[in-house]
Amino acid sequence: MGLISFLKGDKKDCKKEDIAECHIDVNTVDCDGCEKCGIACPNNVFILDGDVIVVRDSQVCKSCKVCMAICPNDCITVN
Repeated sequence: MGLISFLKGDKKDCKKEDIAECHIDVNTVDCDGCEKCGIACPNNVFILDGDVIVVRDSQVCKSCKVCMAICPNDCITVN
């Protein structure tokens, strides 16, 4: 893809199979707002909202599931 195609937003090289849907659930009842998931996430998906973690932008999630592994309260589920 050339620079002009990129700037015009030409999506002909993108395949539907390449675009993965990611759904993230955060159990805000059990979340204590420790921010470990937000610190560990390589894509900056989470943000602290008051006393709990919420999903800032699920579209940037790459489903690596690091947040699930690091959460001490098992509050995060990535499908």
